[in-house]
Amino acid sequence: MICALNENKVSVVKKALKILGKKNFVFIMHNGSFPALKGENTGFGTINSSAGRKFIDYAAGLFDAIQMGPAGKTKSSDSSPYCGTIFSNNPLFIDLKELTTARWGKILSEKTFNDIVENNPNKDKNKTSYSYIVKRQAVALSEAYENFLNLNDKTLHKEFETYKQENDSWLDKDSLYEALSIEHDNDYWYSWKNETDKNLFNPKTYEQKIEYGKRIDEISKKYAKEIDEYKFIQFVLSKQNAATKKYADSKGIKMIADRQVAFSDRDTWAYQSLFLEGWCLGCPPDYFSKDGQAWGFPVIDPDKMYNEDGSLGEAGILMKNLYKKMFRENPGGVRIDHIVGLIDPWVYKSGKKPMPNQGAGRLYSSPEHPELSKYAIVGVEDLDETLTADNEKRVKTLSEDQIRKYGRLIEKIVIAAAEEEGLTKDAIVCEDLGTLTNPVAAVMKEYSLLGMRLTQFTVPTEPEDPYRCKNITAHCWAMVGTHDNQPVNIWAKNQIHTHTGYLHVKNLVEDLFAEVEDKDSLIVEMTNDAAFLKETKLVELFACQAENIQMFFTDYFDMNETYNTPGTSGDKNWSLRLPDNFEQMQTINLPLILKKAIIARGSEFAKVNKNIIEELDAIS
Repeated sequence: MICALNENKVSVVKKALKILGKKNFVFIMHNGSFPALKGENTGFGTINSSAGRKFIDYAAGLFDAIQMGPAGKTKSSDSSPYCGTIFSNNPLFIDLKELTTARWGKILSEKTFNDIVENNPNKDKNKTSYSYIVKRQAVALSEAYENFLNLNDKTLHKEFETYKQENDSWLDKDSLYEALSIEHDNDYWYSWKNETDKNLFNPKTYEQKIEYGKRIDEISKKYAKEIDEYKFIQFVLSKQNAATKKYADSKGIKMIADRQVAFSDRDTWAYQSLFLEGWCLGCPPDYFSKDGQAWGFPVIDPDKMYNEDGSLGEAGILMKNLYKKMFRENPGGVRIDHIVGLIDPWVYKSGKKPMPNQGAGRLYSSPEHPELSKYAIVGVEDLDETLTADNEKRVKTLSEDQIRKYGRLIEKIVIAAAEEEGLTKDAIVCEDLGTLTNPVAAVMKEYSLLGMRLTQFTVPTEPEDPYRCKNITAHCWAMVGTHDNQPVNIWAKNQIHTHTGYLHVKNLVEDLFAEVEDKDSLIVEMTNDAAFLKETKLVELFACQAENIQMFFTDYFDMNETYNTPGTSGDKNWSLRLPDNFEQMQTINLPLILKKAIIARGSEFAKVNKNIIEELDAIS
């Protein structure tokens, strides 16, 4: 166990990480999972709170960055952060407690705040109360807005006006959607009865453009106050986010954002003219689903990504603005979820399953497809036609020009956005787990992008599996598990007394205990001891050559609860929080793990680093 506030221990650990070649050690926790101080648990966590700053203090020195989940506004009926908006941030991340202080002119009453805390159904549990806080937060923020209007603070009011002007390109549309949600008593635009309202930013004729413009003016006047309130909430959140990042910077902690592949309902409505009609983004049959995953997310129209001269089209500009905002607000970088979706996306027809036999295919890799062929980068001659459309090896040949075309979005939008905001492409963390098609692998290599190696995903029967310790290269991010995986504690328990577990143990012993003579006894011990297996799995993470390490909060704090189970929904999912008493919780024994990782590198390496091994031994 290590206390992150103990400077002596942290100093030794950082020295060991450097010896093992680790450049970055990053903690992963989504915003809602942050703990609360006593008497301040509203039902949802936020790094903007006093408890959030307390955790930053805890993490400072040991961790280089905190990687958050997607920051977008989520639906009232779905807590998944991976369905949030691309520009608007989640109002649930506002620290209500701060609005009761003089810093904000006490625009929220302590009575309202205390009532929310007192009635939180999970106030004594490390769980969010999503349905509860969505409603209560909205009411509280309305009260805060009303009081703000009467607040005699010219500086704050001027800041608000400036904020609205600087962000009008996305803020006007998002706030108008909020008004229409009130108009139709529903924030799901597909169920609105008024066809004009569904298509306000998707006119097909000049006449419709005029008509829809009048309707926009009508709604804007009718709900002027509600629209302004929406903008105010985003303003408050922007100020709190900026203050938190400034505080984190002062502690040597950077923030890493998370960009989901999805577009929210709000974004789909606002930019529907830029999407490919009749097609959805999904995932082919894979580890999580034998029938594929029908996400239902819209697909950017390739014809609107770039102009004929190669410059960015309207959709390309939208995407670049999105990434520029994310890099500007998160100097630690951006994790891109499902990088395949940007390079070689799997698409399927609306109303169908995302399976090849129902017309699904790769948007840019289907030259034989009757509808998708017009977007194909490769030709039929580049395919292995003995393989089905969902096979990741189907594209067998790629020219340099084809690789560049697959990588256009990465080069012209993502990398360009990072560089324009003063960062390098190493600030891009690519989630490339699972299906990795040949075009995606080629683009990753061409642009030297940092992908991920998830040790839980190791296929023990494959000696060259990329997630196995001996095969993990330096230029990547490595981790035991992500938000979609069981904590390493549960993983280890599930492997005990199983044939698969035996195979995992055998590989671990081969990779980490190469110089041990009696390997059989070690294998027997580890296959029967979940704690030993868990510890060794963590040793593997630090003993591998990866220069960048990430650790999900459930793994670092030795928890036995899963944050997200893919394919499920409801308030119980995405609800796990770090307990409020996190400073007293047992964590993984990092000094011991690092000591064993150094020893696992071999006797010569251990001999050279004898002193640090002794230091680690003293504090483990």
